[in-house]
Amino acid sequence: MNKGTEINAEQEEVLLTPEPLFRRLITLTSEYLPVEAEELLLEAFQFSRKHHAGQYRKSGEEYVTHPLAVAIILAEMHMDPESIAASILHDIIEDTEINKQQLAAEFGESIAELVDGVTKLTQIHFEDKAVAQAENFRKMVLAMADDIRVIQIKLADRLHNMRTLGSMPRKKKIRISKETLDIYAPVASRLGMNTIRIELEDLCFETIHPMRARVLRDRVKKVRGNRKEVVSKIKESIQLRLEQEGINGKVYGREKHLYSLYKKMHNKALSFADVLDVFAFRVVVDTVDTCYRTLGSVHNLYKPVPGKFKDYVAIPKANGYQSLHTVLFGPRGVPIEIQIRSEDMQKVADSGIAAHWLYKSKGETSGSGSQAHDRAREWVRGLLEMQQSSGNSLEFIESVKIDLFPDEVYVFTPRGDIIELPRGATPVDFAYAVHSDIGDTCLAAKVDKRLVPLRTTLQTGQTVEIISAPGTKPNAIWLDFVITAKARSAIRHYLKKLKQDDAVSLGRRLVDKALAAYETSIDEISQQQMVEYLESAEISDLDELFESVGLGKSIPMLVAKRLINPADEIDTDFKHEDRRAHSRGRPLLIKGTEGMVVTFGRCCYPIPGDHIVGYASSGRGVVVHRRNCNNLKEIDKKPQNWVDVQWADEIGKEFPVNVRLDVTNQRGVLGSLAVTISDTGANIENVHVEEKEREGMIATLHFTIAVKDRTHLARVMRRLHAVPTVLRVHRCGA
Repeated sequence: MNKGTEINAEQEEVLLTPEPLFRRLITLTSEYLPVEAEELLLEAFQFSRKHHAGQYRKSGEEYVTHPLAVAIILAEMHMDPESIAASILHDIIEDTEINKQQLAAEFGESIAELVDGVTKLTQIHFEDKAVAQAENFRKMVLAMADDIRVIQIKLADRLHNMRTLGSMPRKKKIRISKETLDIYAPVASRLGMNTIRIELEDLCFETIHPMRARVLRDRVKKVRGNRKEVVSKIKESIQLRLEQEGINGKVYGREKHLYSLYKKMHNKALSFADVLDVFAFRVVVDTVDTCYRTLGSVHNLYKPVPGKFKDYVAIPKANGYQSLHTVLFGPRGVPIEIQIRSEDMQKVADSGIAAHWLYKSKGETSGSGSQAHDRAREWVRGLLEMQQSSGNSLEFIESVKIDLFPDEVYVFTPRGDIIELPRGATPVDFAYAVHSDIGDTCLAAKVDKRLVPLRTTLQTGQTVEIISAPGTKPNAIWLDFVITAKARSAIRHYLKKLKQDDAVSLGRRLVDKALAAYETSIDEISQQQMVEYLESAEISDLDELFESVGLGKSIPMLVAKRLINPADEIDTDFKHEDRRAHSRGRPLLIKGTEGMVVTFGRCCYPIPGDHIVGYASSGRGVVVHRRNCNNLKEIDKKPQNWVDVQWADEIGKEFPVNVRLDVTNQRGVLGSLAVTISDTGANIENVHVEEKEREGMIATLHFTIAVKDRTHLARVMRRLHAVPTVLRVHRCGA
């Protein structure tokens, strides 16, 4: 059997034959495993070599060299004996006649389960590469749920395959590398296995962009020589300060790996000089207390940069990573990045959940490694919930990718518990993070004891309280602003389960409940009123109306109001049409209130591009305000009247906005300003002149102008500011 890929010629020569590889494996495991483990690994090696006999890699090596190389990677991470034995045997079921039962009889149920778990990840093949990748990831999650060591073996397997892509066709090498960057490297990061993640990313980078990698590596090598003296001096000064303070710690220079440099240059449009303008160091000490003492020492040595301190010791990252991060003004003002961590934290930073097995082998029941393992298990449980409610593998992997590339914020529950969320998360994301039931029944939210719209973006350090009510259900419009995979998956799942009959029934109950506020009910609404309302809203029948309400597309309170008085005049400019009306070219301004009266607050003059919130007002329908409008303080007291709204994608209408100008009072100034405004394509609707100040030298003018959106307004204000007689320009309202 000709299986696998060619060994890179630059790899160690010891990889060419199995025996030296096995000796190297035993040397590594003897450093931390008991003597009896050697016997288990020898049996696994002999069994694997026997049953892989006659199978060779493209380089001509015995195939067993591959599983041995995978075992060495796991031994370097100090994994447990069962994991290492399973890695030696991981291709047995797939590539030989041996089945799971035979393997269990020879090595026990636990090792057989691990091997079977790894085997299942690669058995099914699909025509569509995207579906294949998605389905393989779904299987990976199921395997991790049974035993998280399965993914650690699979990651080590992928790492060795990436090391030995060899003479594979370039197209296939790029496909494998992209899959590794998309899935395997982020999973390694999420499990805290940073040593593996870094090497995977660099290998993928060198495969996909070989020229860029070569140029970048050469430049790093050149710069390293130029910076050597400065790095050495800073390192010595930090080490000396630690010794003066009686702190037992070791200072290390730290360099970004190639892919990290490339990604930073690419994403932030930085030059190579900008990226390498920072000197980075790591200080490893003995205990958590010493970490904070060390922080004080380095802050006394060099002045800290304000706002650049992060405490991942008190609040660890999702993958269990703990460290103190700070940035200092070094010699001649050069920035110095410093990470301070304990030895235990260092092990977790390198190996993540793999550190758990090291603690376990020493008989310890707690520690950073165990905490990382617990967090990983919690993450996998969350993935299981999502995969059970996802419609297909592609939808599942789309949701998971959101969690694999987070930029975290940390918020608090009212009891002081810390909840970690991706940047941009909202109170609805928070509610689902606490518990699915709380998310499903979320009615309103308080941030730092103040009521806020559900689409509010949360910031680190805020305290969030969810107001829930029995009978409240997820709203389809939430999908427009939630960003966590768990929230999105739960809402989609609920909406999929909500069949048409259920939606009609729910919608009828919601409308009836809203009508009760007017001391009436659906049964008391006359047939004539029903017909008039349905015609005005261009809805075919009551079932369609109730379904729209039940699915969260229409607002019960506004439907009730129109049913009571269907003759309410609707301003056609501000009417929100359904898709049939929209297709005829009428403007759709605000999503979420189709067929209802919508007015815009004259207190704050909202325009497209503003963050907005709707308020259901008696007599005015939905009143749209800017999010920062001062009048919202009054309606804070009635959160049940809030409506989640957002601007439609295409509007094609102009909106009034109030702009105040302080100008030097000269002849012809009003005319020149009017011409400037007209040149920007904006219309002047009204002008008001305030009292003159400073004996007539300064005048204040209020222009009400019609603009298309915030971008248009910004252009008008820039042009006005450039007029020599204009002293100040600002937007009024809110």
